[in-house]
Amino acid sequence: MPASFRAPYACHPESSRGRLYPEPESATRTAFQRDRDRIIHSAAFRRLKHKTQVFVYHEGDYYRTRLTHSLEVAQIARSISRALGLNEDLAEAVALAHDLGHTPFGHAGEEALAEAMSAFGGFDHNEQTFRIVTSLERRYAEFDGLNLTWETLEGVVKHNGPLAGPSARKPVPASIAAWPQNLELEGWPALEAQVAALADDIAYNNHDIDDGLRAKLFTIGDLAEVSLVGPVFRQVSERYRALEEPRLIHESIRRLIDAMVNDLIAETKRALDTLRPRDADALRRCGRPVAAFSNEMRENDRALKRFLFERMYRHSTVNRMTAKARRVVRDLFAFYIEEPECLPGEWRQAAEGLDPSETARLIADYIAGMTDRYALDEHQRLFDLYTRHP
Repeated sequence: MPASFRAPYACHPESSRGRLYPEPESATRTAFQRDRDRIIHSAAFRRLKHKTQVFVYHEGDYYRTRLTHSLEVAQIARSISRALGLNEDLAEAVALAHDLGHTPFGHAGEEALAEAMSAFGGFDHNEQTFRIVTSLERRYAEFDGLNLTWETLEGVVKHNGPLAGPSARKPVPASIAAWPQNLELEGWPALEAQVAALADDIAYNNHDIDDGLRAKLFTIGDLAEVSLVGPVFRQVSERYRALEEPRLIHESIRRLIDAMVNDLIAETKRALDTLRPRDADALRRCGRPVAAFSNEMRENDRALKRFLFERMYRHSTVNRMTAKARRVVRDLFAFYIEEPECLPGEWRQAAEGLDPSETARLIADYIAGMTDRYALDEHQRLFDLYTRHP
């Protein structure tokens, strides 16, 4: 499909519902392209370079970080969007933003911070992403946050589906509930955002296979009985019998991603042919997600998730590292709650006059913004009596 083609059910930048703070349009970029560029230039996006997904910082430099993962998700989302006639720029913006709110040390860090914040309103990385793009990034003269378009904000907050109504999984986070724009939290997001969410799933699972094999947490032989994955590795091995293992792994994962992408495109096209939506809003109102895998591919996806959960995420090596990571986050939070005057300059000034709940949220913002390396260094500075403070 030509890159210039855009289906009627795509989001069109000229029809955007706009920004909270009105701005003149750019002469050279669409509204969604500007959103994408603001995300890329944000401090939170740069910090993703040193935030890991499964492995903490000192496990090795070759493993994927939140930054490389976000770039991979964006590439997959763009390819799918192009095939479906969607707005590639909007899908890319949502994909690049989706991990901005993650803590250091992956899910282990988020679990520890959520536990520490349980008495102060909790912590969720999706809400943190929203807070980053609407208030915590402070770079522009006329507003806090990035002042993204309504459509990009919708895609960010509904990354996992509706936040209100019968399809919601948990209460609407406070900062999103208080947002002055109506983000239609009971509906599904635009198709571009749905595609970005499934691109995240495709990238996450397949690249964890790569990282898990490189870390020797499991072997190619262990994958033999995993549906889709085992047959693809076997097919590549039989066709290229003398292929060295790194190239075998890359070729197999490339084919796995391709199979999942093609399945998603075909299944989504079938749904669109049935619904025949006239515009993007028709998909928001249809009461179900439109972007989807086939039943067979969903079962393949579940089988792979089960394998990775048992053989990678619960591996003793990973467990030891994540246990250390949780301790670092818990220690940092407990220290700063007791000693907020020890926060760095601008954070210490911001904490002055806050009540306990507001102070806890500020400390959570500070810790969530840390890279793995910074969190480890900060922990050593605070708890090693022989470490000098700058």
